Amino acid sequence: MPEIQNLIGFALIALGMVLTPGPNMIYLISRSICQGPAAGLVSLGGVALGFVFYMVFAALGITALLLAVPFAHNALCFAGALYLLYLAWQAVKPGGRSPFQVRDLPKDGPRKLFVMGLVTSLLNPKVAALYLSLLPQFIRPESGSVLLQSLVFGSLQIVISVTVNALIAVTAGSIAAFLAGRPLFMLVQRWMMSTVLASLAVSMAAEARR
Repeated sequence: MPEIQNLIGFALIALGMVLTPGPNMIYLISRSICQGPAAGLVSLGGVALGFVFYMVFAALGITALLLAVPFAHNALCFAGALYLLYLAWQAVKPGGRSPFQVRDLPKDGPRKLFVMGLVTSLLNPKVAALYLSLLPQFIRPESGSVLLQSLVFGSLQIVISVTVNALIAVTAGSIAAFLAGRPLFMLVQRWMMSTVLASLAVSMAAEARR
């Protein structure tokens, strides 16, 4: 089983990434604002299923990779650190916009909402990076089964992401109205998130070097 400090560290990264605007968040917020919270939650069901696919396939792949290539762990850690720095820059780059600034979308039925949520999740580079570059650095072969550790971390990520996204889907309309007249608040939020992600990237790279 993973050590508690590794679980906490991974949970912080998973939380930071789910709070960083990306395809999943933008799609869920768009649907929640245009069609109401129920549509956002149906879409979230598809997104969550995409997480499960990534968790299972990544767990099997990570297990095989770390057993076959000893230095792959550090390589994946450095790749994950670079991706976190990229996300940090995306949060504060000039011309960036809030995911709550969305356009009107045509209304879709529950089946299409679910399928589009699944497709958005499967094609989301943030999810791929989380499972293929970030998760491996928390795996400790000496702590037991690599496959079991991967599944535990993956399950933790799913719980965090689904919980946060569900709250966002339910409150998207209210949040959009609150932020509409407060551009300074949105700017501060973007810089805070960028700082957190950059700090995690530095910590990850330092750990890989050790």
